[in-house]
Amino acid sequence: MKEQIEAIQTEALAQIATAGDERSLEDARVAVLGKKGTLTLVSAGIKDVPKEDKAAVGQLLNAARSAITAAFEEKQLVLREIADRAALVGIDVTLPARQVSVGSLHPLTLIRDQAIGILRRMGFALADGPEIEDEFHCFDALNTPTDHPARNEKDTFYFDSGKLLRTHTSSVQVRTMETQTPPIRIIAPGSAYRRDEIDATHLSVFNQLEGLFVGEDVSLPDLKGTLEYFLRELFGTSTEVRFRPHFFPFTEPSFEIDVKLQIKGQAPRWIEVAGCGMVDPAVFEAINKSRKDNAFDPEKVTGFAFGMGLDRLAMIRWGIKDIRLLIENDARFLKQFA
Repeated sequence: MKEQIEAIQTEALAQIATAGDERSLEDARVAVLGKKGTLTLVSAGIKDVPKEDKAAVGQLLNAARSAITAAFEEKQLVLREIADRAALVGIDVTLPARQVSVGSLHPLTLIRDQAIGILRRMGFALADGPEIEDEFHCFDALNTPTDHPARNEKDTFYFDSGKLLRTHTSSVQVRTMETQTPPIRIIAPGSAYRRDEIDATHLSVFNQLEGLFVGEDVSLPDLKGTLEYFLRELFGTSTEVRFRPHFFPFTEPSFEIDVKLQIKGQAPRWIEVAGCGMVDPAVFEAINKSRKDNAFDPEKVTGFAFGMGLDRLAMIRWGIKDIRLLIENDARFLKQFA
């Protein structure tokens, strides 16, 4: 058996040495060390070796297997180095790499995150609510008359069940007041829906950011100071801000807010960016009725609310002239924000 093992080892080493590629090298290994390999079959016959010779034959088998395995691994490394060098023939590794396109955040995400970041630093917490709403949370609790145009089917998406797609995120303010007690300081970013004709300045689905602050002695100067600080953080510390009297059913007094901005290629002009006001006591009364308590007693608490369109803020911030660009996913447009 000794001579047989030595012959198998010699032949195996010769086949390994002459192997020209990894396939032939693997074939040589399997022929010797595989399940039906010559050395494997010889190893199975060790049971028939006399007891006094088994130790010597076992050592010889182990030595042969180790030598063949070592030769195989060494030859494998050599063949792989040759293959790697061949793969690089004709390739100039000193050439610069191909440019890889890097993605970036969408302008709506950029403006939303910046606006939320400013308001969070001012102490406002994030709040969320359902996009499919009922008339109480979207209109009734906000002191909106039954004949108000916003409640018309031409302006609002209604379901057969009577539910609707929220027309603003003010409904989140209502739901927050139903479940929490003053003081409340929250912001509600999210999608809103209206039956608008889609054009350069209107979409039927748009993004809003609304805020609410309710507590004792919350005043109009608090509202004014909060929004002036916010807008100057967003558009620059030198930004001029003005408040114009307006009407909203859920706030009294109510205002629209303008900022004076320099848009590239144009003279500075006033641009409307948000609506706001002091929460109407009728809203607090509706909340108390829903809660069945007097947690929002209009004689004890006051508050202010504000709302703005994030799409509009993005258009103003970057001089975007067509709101549809924000939803078309045109890479030529979006790469400007990379």
